[in-house]
Amino acid sequence: MEKAIKRYFPIFALPTMAAFLIGFILPFALGIYLSFCEFTTVTDAKFVGMKNYARILGDDTFLHSLWFTALFTVVTVVVINLLAFTIAMLLTKGIRGTNVFRTVFFMPNLIGGIVLGYIWQLILNGILAYFGRTLTYSGTYGFWGLVILLSWQQVGYMMIIYIAGIQNVPGDLIEAAKIDGATPAQILKKVTIPMVMPSITICTFLTLTNSFKLFDQNLALTAGEPSNSSEMLALNIYNTFYGRVGWEGVGQAKAVIFFILVAAIALGQNWLTRRKEVQQ
Repeated sequence: MEKAIKRYFPIFALPTMAAFLIGFILPFALGIYLSFCEFTTVTDAKFVGMKNYARILGDDTFLHSLWFTALFTVVTVVVINLLAFTIAMLLTKGIRGTNVFRTVFFMPNLIGGIVLGYIWQLILNGILAYFGRTLTYSGTYGFWGLVILLSWQQVGYMMIIYIAGIQNVPGDLIEAAKIDGATPAQILKKVTIPMVMPSITICTFLTLTNSFKLFDQNLALTAGEPSNSSEMLALNIYNTFYGRVGWEGVGQAKAVIFFILVAAIALGQNWLTRRKEVQQ
């Protein structure tokens, strides 16, 4: 059987590798090259060195969107994971109708980002109208609108992952802790959380990357208004590339920086939480 797998491995692997090369590696390499060029189309690219990256440093909208995105990511990672873990703990206590609750909490994750953005735009603007405000009144309103939207969408998905982790905690271990006189808070801190660290790693990774590269919801909810004050990094790159004539190369350079940031954050978070798992 093993010999047969080795013999036919290229037949199954080569199409996938070819698709990956054509659909990802080559466009990615071309994108890096174009970040050092001035161009309107791929065929008229002119190499200009680090000029595009230098222009980014003078672009206040990019720097603002970077800090806006960083703050948004920190807030949503904390809020989503706390809510998801709390709900998961409640739904593993044998409450009647648990399966219904799980389904209801998970359903928002099935709605597309653009549709979800317009739905919450109507809801939140309807509420704010009583106070003479809208989501685009200031960047603060847009920020918390995005936090509410993404939390509502992601909590159910993370909850399912946490439920799977909590259900894998040995009941005998919890019973032993109770017999030793541990309080519920001590059991949570010393038993449940350490045993659920793999789920925490996964959920933190997903919420971190999903928050940092948010685009659809930002475009639909506020479109970066007012005056780009609620514009996140992905939307800023989009607006630079398609909305500013002569800035195509700068937009491409921003995309490269964006990729590096997301990769560094994701790898760093994964390393830290994996290290925590080993220590536990």
